[in-house]
Amino acid sequence: MALTLDLRPVGISHDTTRRSIQLVGGLALYGGSMAMLTRSGLGLDPWDVLHEGLMKITGLSFGTVTAFASVAVLLLWIPLRQRPGIGTVANIVVISLTVDLVRIFLPDQHVLGWQILNLVAGVVLNGLAAAIYVGARLGPGPRDGLMTGFAARTGKSIRLVRTLIEITVLAAGWLLGGTVGVGTILYALAIGPLTQAFLPLVAWRERAES
Repeated sequence: MALTLDLRPVGISHDTTRRSIQLVGGLALYGGSMAMLTRSGLGLDPWDVLHEGLMKITGLSFGTVTAFASVAVLLLWIPLRQRPGIGTVANIVVISLTVDLVRIFLPDQHVLGWQILNLVAGVVLNGLAAAIYVGARLGPGPRDGLMTGFAARTGKSIRLVRTLIEITVLAAGWLLGGTVGVGTILYALAIGPLTQAFLPLVAWRERAES
């Protein structure tokens, strides 16, 4: 069933404190969950598989490739009539800082039980985090804007659109030489349903929509 929530960006002047906290908290949680996935050693998420593949063929750093990929994704917003917001910029800043910070304190995991724990917790928390910051409606990140834009234009569910995007990105990254593991497959299949399940619980609504 298609998602009926209105996820279009709303100005920061509406319920400023609550939505700002929701945005930053969601982005920080997203960065932390990404760090957990990278430390699990069981596979990168689909977008990072693509980034690694592009890094291998271009010789650029991982961060530089990620930045260029973000710009390319933003260009895809134009035909979808998506508009960036403060959340779009905050996405890049908060997530990158949080990933590095958490990775300082969270070492690589080499015991299978801890690897599985980091993987599963990372995937679930990533889905929750995406729902939290997208639900703040202060402008999604580049990749999530692509997701919500396609969902709005096609009338398909967030679950279906997110899953199709992740699988497409995964295939492209693998063909370019990116590293794929069991965690990659789990993420690609689970992140769409998880995000859709959490969104109704955390999405901000104007009083008129309540």
